[in-house]
Amino acid sequence: MASIAGVKGTAASPGTKTVMPVLLAISLAHMLNDSMQAVVPALYPILQESLNLSMLQLGWIGFMLNMTSSVMQPVVGLYSDKRSLPNLLPVAMGLSLVGMVGLAFASHLWMLLLAVVFIGIGSAVFHPESSRVVYFAAGGRRGFAQSVYQVGGNTGSTLGPLMTALIFVHMGQIGAIWGTVFAGFAIAVLLGLLPWYKRKLAEWERERTATAAARASGATVVEKASHPRVKFAMGMLVFLVFARSWYHSGIGSFYQFYLKFDYGLTTQQAQIPVFLFLAAGVLGTFFGGVLADKFGLKNMIVFSIAGASPLALLLPHLPLFWVYPVIMLLGFIILSGFSVSVVYAQYLMPANVGMASGLTTGLAFGMGAIGGIALGQSIDMFGINDVMFVLSFFPLVGLFAILLPPDRPKKKPGAWLGKI
Repeated sequence: MASIAGVKGTAASPGTKTVMPVLLAISLAHMLNDSMQAVVPALYPILQESLNLSMLQLGWIGFMLNMTSSVMQPVVGLYSDKRSLPNLLPVAMGLSLVGMVGLAFASHLWMLLLAVVFIGIGSAVFHPESSRVVYFAAGGRRGFAQSVYQVGGNTGSTLGPLMTALIFVHMGQIGAIWGTVFAGFAIAVLLGLLPWYKRKLAEWERERTATAAARASGATVVEKASHPRVKFAMGMLVFLVFARSWYHSGIGSFYQFYLKFDYGLTTQQAQIPVFLFLAAGVLGTFFGGVLADKFGLKNMIVFSIAGASPLALLLPHLPLFWVYPVIMLLGFIILSGFSVSVVYAQYLMPANVGMASGLTTGLAFGMGAIGGIALGQSIDMFGINDVMFVLSFFPLVGLFAILLPPDRPKKKPGAWLGKI
């Protein structure tokens, strides 16, 4: 059985030191990348009025963004597991920059869709490579490292409601041009990281070439990664992340309309609960990873998804005063398993870090994008109240997390498979 070091070099070996400057830099780039993605749903209220779009059309915009940014991630991850291309990191941000310009000046639905495709492809290329940077920089603190990285991304997503309230309500669609500043800054950060990343990749290549035993054990991991129990565990994990993505998409994209129609809030006022949900999720993401290092990956996944169920069921029935604290607690709990899911996938597939990351943060979220269309269509057909009520039951799917294999035994990754 190969160790993590056997798969990706000494940089990821347990017990090695966490490289915090690199970790913070890639987290910052992740924040800037996800800030650009957050501009899209943040513009929904503006686009609905200025271009007279329906909820279904807004759902299609979200679908195109998430399908391109998410479904392509496992493909990019699988390819980069075989041949990593670090120079694609700044290129990815360049694609997102083009998309932000298109978003600011689009005057028709097809132009909006094309712009979000550029943003989505840029994100799809960025995530697998940046996840490998995190893997190298983590040392022996993989839960902590993944949490720091995901906190950056979730912080970027949290900026969406703030951008609506502070920029888009006043500037309109053209305010999206501010996203080009995010892209330019991210390109500069990633160019600064490239020398370190290339050096680590070179070290890994030298080790893989010089150590025949590492090559042989690495092949064993790939073999075991195709075992039915691994496939079942990965399938279950993707299903759980898929259900969480549907719920997260419903709150992040459409709950603001529920607040406007059911509680009578203005567009600016409706951003506050959504912001609180996302901001609390940032804290939950960080502490979830830290606690997973202590209590186990599976335990945190069960807690994060199933533990949010009572609060999710209560949310549509609360008076406005109670919406604010409950949605904060809900965001904290349900997002506490966000980074943990990625680490658990890497635990199951230690020889395919890029693909494992793409499946959990990519494909599963792409499937969640389908939920955006379904939710938009359902709202147009049945009304926002009924859809929010049905959506509140989605976190109950988290109960299936108890079927995941344990990760706490003090054995090498993959040892729970036993003899095959």
